[in-house]
Amino acid sequence: MKEIVFLVEESQDGGYFARAVNHSIFTQADTVEELKPMISDAVRCHFEEPEMPELIHLHVTREETYSL
Repeated sequence: MKEIVFLVEESQDGGYFARAVNHSIFTQADTVEELKPMISDAVRCHFEEPEMPELIHLHVTREETYSL
């Protein structure tokens, strides 16, 4: 496997929540910068060395509401 994709969303409770696409890997942190090493640690715990992804892609989404 060459890469893994994470969807990153703002949490309603504050901070950010990340979940891997097609894998059961989840983690959270207060900022996106703090989230990056948390994701790396979670990926290292989930995969054995021969199957370890080389790249991690973050798809950061943000929901926004405003009135007319």
